[in-house]
Amino acid sequence: MQIKDHKPRVTHTDPKVYLVQEIPVFREFENPEKAGKPKIDITPALKYGEIKIMFPRLKQMQFSPGPMVMEIKNSLKDFTNDDYLLLYGDPAIIGVVCAVASDITNGKFKLLKYDRRQFSYYPIELNIFQN
Repeated sequence: MQIKDHKPRVTHTDPKVYLVQEIPVFREFENPEKAGKPKIDITPALKYGEIKIMFPRLKQMQFSPGPMVMEIKNSLKDFTNDDYLLLYGDPAIIGVVCAVASDITNGKFKLLKYDRRQFSYYPIELNIFQN
């Protein structure tokens, strides 16, 4: 009988960008010309991989966070070292997403930081266990 090691999946061929919460859209009364369009353009993040929206924009961390933690773990079940986090939304959810991603990848994960001057994202690689 062969026993498989339980190790995180380190790589895969198609990186994904995990957007924590969907971007809100302009409403008709806010800006009729932009109604229905996202308030933030995240298309520059597409160069890092397919965007996967984890949660709807109104999702919030509740006073009993256990179910939300399970939802986050489920959303990140296929997360690898090749993937990126795009941190937008409820700060409590963002914190748990980073913690879960770090747990999955043994402390090494990547996120995308927006550069307002260049109108683009640049990757930040983190290793929380590095001295």
